[in-house]
Amino acid sequence: MLFGILGETRAWHDDGAEVPLGGPARRALLALLLTHVGEAVSADRLADAVDPDGTLSAHALQSQVSRLRKALGPGAAIEQAGAGYRIVVPQDDVDACRFERLAQEGRAALRDGDAERAVTLLRDALALWRGPALAGLAESESARPAAARLEERRLGALEDRIEAECLLGGRPGAVPELRELVGRHPLRERLAGLLIRALFAEGGPAAALVAYEETRRHLADELGTDPSPELTALYKELLSVDPGPAPTAPPAQLTAFVGRAGEVAEVAGRLRVARLVTLTGPGGVGKTRLSVEVSEAVGTGPGADEVCFVELAPLRDGAGLPQALLSALGLRATGLSMGDGGQTPVDRLIAALADRMLLLVLDNCEHVVDEIAALAARLLAACPRLRVLATSREPLGIIGESLWPVRPLDGDAAVRLFVERAGAVRPGFTADPEVVRRICAALDDLPLAIELAAARIRTLDVDELAGRLDDRLGVAARGSRGSDERHRTLRSVVAWSWELLCAPEQRAARRFTVFAGGATAESAMRVCDTDGETLEALVDKSLLEFAGGRYRMLETIGAYGGERLDEAGERDAVRRAHAGRFLELARTCDPHLRRAEQLEWLPRLTAEHGNLLAALRWAVESPDAETGLELLAAASHYLWIRGVSASVAPQAITLLDTMGPVPGGAIGEVAGGGATEATPWGGLGEEYVLCVLLAASGAAGRPVWRRHRAAAGRALAAAWSGARPGRYPVGLFLWMMRNAGEADAQGAFALVSAQLDCPEPWARAAARYVSGFGPLGEGDTTLAEETFGAAARGFRELGDRWGTALALDTLAGLVGGRGDHVRAVALTDEALALTEQLGALDDRADLLVNRADHRVGENPASARADYAEAAALARRAGSATGLAAALRGLADMALLDGDPVGAERLYEEALERADPHWVKSVGTRVRTLAGLGRVAEARFDRATARTRYREAAEAAAGTGAETPEALRLLGLPASVAERVVEAVSAR
Repeated sequence: MLFGILGETRAWHDDGAEVPLGGPARRALLALLLTHVGEAVSADRLADAVDPDGTLSAHALQSQVSRLRKALGPGAAIEQAGAGYRIVVPQDDVDACRFERLAQEGRAALRDGDAERAVTLLRDALALWRGPALAGLAESESARPAAARLEERRLGALEDRIEAECLLGGRPGAVPELRELVGRHPLRERLAGLLIRALFAEGGPAAALVAYEETRRHLADELGTDPSPELTALYKELLSVDPGPAPTAPPAQLTAFVGRAGEVAEVAGRLRVARLVTLTGPGGVGKTRLSVEVSEAVGTGPGADEVCFVELAPLRDGAGLPQALLSALGLRATGLSMGDGGQTPVDRLIAALADRMLLLVLDNCEHVVDEIAALAARLLAACPRLRVLATSREPLGIIGESLWPVRPLDGDAAVRLFVERAGAVRPGFTADPEVVRRICAALDDLPLAIELAAARIRTLDVDELAGRLDDRLGVAARGSRGSDERHRTLRSVVAWSWELLCAPEQRAARRFTVFAGGATAESAMRVCDTDGETLEALVDKSLLEFAGGRYRMLETIGAYGGERLDEAGERDAVRRAHAGRFLELARTCDPHLRRAEQLEWLPRLTAEHGNLLAALRWAVESPDAETGLELLAAASHYLWIRGVSASVAPQAITLLDTMGPVPGGAIGEVAGGGATEATPWGGLGEEYVLCVLLAASGAAGRPVWRRHRAAAGRALAAAWSGARPGRYPVGLFLWMMRNAGEADAQGAFALVSAQLDCPEPWARAAARYVSGFGPLGEGDTTLAEETFGAAARGFRELGDRWGTALALDTLAGLVGGRGDHVRAVALTDEALALTEQLGALDDRADLLVNRADHRVGENPASARADYAEAAALARRAGSATGLAAALRGLADMALLDGDPVGAERLYEEALERADPHWVKSVGTRVRTLAGLGRVAEARFDRATARTRYREAAEAAAGTGAETPEALRLLGLPASVAERVVEAVSAR
């Protein structure tokens, strides 16, 4: 007989039939006896379990025992023992006893390092539970200790099982389960540690650090204790993780590499001597695959280089080349809020690669060969530890280039490649080697051509394939004799594969060529007007690839398909459909980027960045100003969060030029609807504003900004003055940031502050943030702190990490300015964690500088370490603004150490890098100029000191920071702030 108390108390015969136990009194009696198998349980405890009210007599208890004996029959013996009773059954017949045995064995296996056995035992143990232990006995004082003990052991077994599963290679579902468990048991540190490790495994240190902080607060609030040494050690381990940008790795290969092992070693060896090696050859010869294998060889082993793989085929022209390299390197073109001002992407690349040992693989250079040559030459000259491996159909033609012509496969390797690829689509494939050799020779032994032909073995006999292929190639060979022979051969293979497609497949394939960087199934079906079955057929026939949830098309096939698209006269209609699809996607994603689910939606737009740019290019080239404006507006929040706003600045500038003169008056209804005032560009006034802001984010944007600023200001005011709010609240915030140093900054301040009662919650939070600068400029730090705190709460309630981080950073500066450096550090730490979640890695440099500023007084060593880390990270990320701030901090430390000469050198270097026209650099410039004033004072050069303080005052005046309190928000010590205020008064 089997017994169960891990849930409702039940009993079963050996054949599985359930024993009818009767009412709740007998079930309670049996449950308590089973918690002490073979041991006596007093009559008083049994009576309490049966009747917690205490009215059960000894005679009534004896009657219940008698009825229970009768129900159980010979399967269990209930004996009288002294003043009580005991049940005599094998312990493994009771689910609780069996659970405890399995759980103990599982924990022992885990401690012995046998995670696989531990998982099996613990899963079996936990599977015995059907509900709460001793269900139905919650009112019984006698049963409560046993139930608590079992539940505690159940939780311990859960922890053991999750730990064992993670040791076996990770659990993709661990985080949701652990979040739920930690929510129910917030003070259980082992669960918290498992959650922290699982969060780190899934997304890096940011979310893990947030989970640690939540646990620390719970322990402090509920128990008044600090985390255990084990949890504290885990926290320190997370802090030591290098969060630097991760370059794009070479694409993972799904097939074996055939026939070029010797070439891999030789090219890798040549890269040790020459810093630029170019793999040349016709399309389809295998340049890309060889470059991947070489980069794998160079990037593995002790002392190996970092490797960054840049796929250039999606680029339409060389204009987007620097941005493509920045993205592949894991770098942002701008910071969290606005960017690095006038610094060009090439300057940023040089700053990021100057001291980095890295192999840069540039794949498919032929269509941008001139731009690649110029950029590669400049990078190699400025970055002595950089090496470049390029693939191109022609040499780059710069000094120092080493060429490696990639030849077709030799005969044996070509046959092996064909047989392997054919076997992948037809298991057990065999063929006459002579026939296969004839097919490969007809294809000039080109790897891509062989792979395309081998894919047809899925539906064709090898002899039939040989006959068709020979015929098709013969026809194609009579085409243009001006083309390279192998190119004509490859073109023939592509043409032949294309002609074997049915009409719906050809239609889908040629339409797919409008995508840049691939497409999801949904996007492909929508734009190509096809179905999933057709897409899968194209994958089977090697016209499309499918990996990572996306369909992609090889470059050579895409070029051929693009010609077919033009022949069909469909290009404009399909590109219009493509633009419509990604406009719809951007609109769908936009509101989610202002809420807690932004980490889920950001990657969706990041994956489609190439398609968004392609859609925008079409809108600009058409020109379709309406679609272009709407695309830019819908994608604007994503572009600024990701720091890639500069990537669309050229298109935004062209779009503004295309639309004609700057609007001088009202030409349509308000974008928000309902107001009588009107906006430029018809009903797209708000979209026009965001186009202007994006155009101004690039290095060439200042003239555009001056030309359009007034009209954009009128349009934004109209869009957010109606009965309903506008569609894109991020425009309000960015407008304020862009206008911070302008003569009419007060007008922008008033417009954004007016949204405090706006029904749009993100706009309200942004308005609170901006309005905090009003009382701050007037010296009311108490009201300013309350306002910035309310802004942070507003953003946090929405789940927006971007806005929360900005508000926390500002709040940290304010509380640090009044001397509460402990809280300032805590706020900055939280902002650091949030920016890491967003991938805003270069903003980490800014925040590290701010944290160091708060640590200088109490912990100079930690402050110096933060400044140094910020400088290193800013150099790696190519952030001139971040580096200027870090150098200013290091200069402060030098001055503190009594080294005015070293301080002056660092201050001057910081001043050179800080952009005088960029809002993010204002604080750095003010503090740097003030620092030079302190250096002059140390030399008793009062005239120079007054000049420097006056320059600091002039720089601060653009922000409205003309009170000591406001200047302390910029980080100035109180005594220095007083001197700058005196300089303001003396102007």
